[in-house]
Amino acid sequence: MPHSLEELNILRGLERAFPNETEALAFLKQPRRIYAGIDPTAPSLHLGHLSILLKLRDLQTLGHSIILLIGDFTARIGDPTGKKTARVTLSPNEVQKNEEQYLSQISTVLKPESLELRHNSEWLSALSSAELLQLASEFTVGQMIERDMFQERIKTGLAIYLHEFLYPLLQGYDSVALNADGEVGGNDQTFNMLSGRTLLKRRGKEKIVLATKLLVDPTGKKMGKTEGNMVFLSDSAGNMYGKIMSWPDSLLPLAFEILTRESIPSADELSEHPLEIKKRLAYSITALIYGATTAMSAQENFTKKFVAKEISDDIPTASCAPGALLVDVVTDTGLVTSRSQWRRLVEEHAVEEVGGMLVHDPLTRAEHSMTLRIGKSRFLRIECK
Repeated sequence: MPHSLEELNILRGLERAFPNETEALAFLKQPRRIYAGIDPTAPSLHLGHLSILLKLRDLQTLGHSIILLIGDFTARIGDPTGKKTARVTLSPNEVQKNEEQYLSQISTVLKPESLELRHNSEWLSALSSAELLQLASEFTVGQMIERDMFQERIKTGLAIYLHEFLYPLLQGYDSVALNADGEVGGNDQTFNMLSGRTLLKRRGKEKIVLATKLLVDPTGKKMGKTEGNMVFLSDSAGNMYGKIMSWPDSLLPLAFEILTRESIPSADELSEHPLEIKKRLAYSITALIYGATTAMSAQENFTKKFVAKEISDDIPTASCAPGALLVDVVTDTGLVTSRSQWRRLVEEHAVEEVGGMLVHDPLTRAEHSMTLRIGKSRFLRIECK
C-alpha cells in the first residue's frame, strides 16, 4: 500500500515548491505524472543528482507515475545555467555513451520496472521552424537576459550565444510533449522548469515544480561535475566513502537532509560526535549505491587506513577553549610558523583531522578535541576544554 505524504515528508530537501507548498501537496494527493530531466553531459552522475533521485523515489513510493527524461537533444545544446561561458557541444555518440552509464546508476535508487523512460529527441528533433518560432514568441528577450549568469557575462564582456536562449524554451516544451503534471529538479533549474509550467498554463494545464536544495561546499558554491569537487556515482565504494569522510562538519546536516532518508543530526549531536555522524553519512550513501555489504567493507578499510593509525604518545599537545581558531592554536605551538603558511597548507588540502576529515577553511574553529595531521608527518593533539 502506498505511504502517505506525511510518512514520507515529501517536502524534505526542497528549496521551493511551485505554485506553493500547500497547493503542491494537495495536488499530489491524486496520482500524477511526474518527471525529471537529465542531460547526459558527463560520463557519470554525481551526488548532486542523488537528491533528485531520492525525491523521485519518494513520489514513486506514493504511487505516482515517474518519467525519467533523458535530454539527448538538449545535451547537444548545453544548459547555460550558472555558466560563465558556453558549454562544449557533445556528439551524439558521447551523449549515448553517457546515457548508458546513467541508467545503470539510476537503477540502484529507482525501481526500473515501473519507470517510464523517454528522450526529448523524440519531439525536439521533429520540431519545425514554424513551431520553434511560435514557441519563441511565448517568451521575451527581457525574461531571458535577466538571468544572473547572462547578466554576469554582459558585465564581464563574455559572449552570449543565441542557442543558449533556446535552451529553456526547449526544456519547457518537454513538459508540453510529456503532458506532465509535475517536475522535479535542482533549485538551479528553477527558471527552466518554470518555463514548462508557463507553457502548460497557457494551454490550460497545471504543473507543479519541486525544486530541491543543492549540495554546496563551505563557500556556498554548488558541488558538481563542472566545478570538479563532486563525488561521482561511478567512484568506487572505497573512494566514495573516503571522499564523504573528507567533507567539513558544516556540510553534514544538509547532506543528511538531501542525500539520505535518515534522521538529521542535531547541532549538539554533531558537536559531540562529529566523526561517528560522518561515518554514518558515508556508510548510508555508499550503501544506497553499492549495498550494505560493500559499504561495510569500505568503512572497515577506511578505519584501518585512517582512524586506527598508531600515533606516538609524545606528539605535541595544545589546549584551547571551544571556538578558538585553529590557526591561533597551531601557530602558538610553532608547528606552523605563520598564518600565511597555515592558509597555504589548508588550501593545498594538507591539514586534516585524524579520521580523514580535511580542514577546508583557514578560519576553522576548534569545536571539540582532536588530533591534527599537518602535512605528511606533523601531528598536534588539541584538547578543547
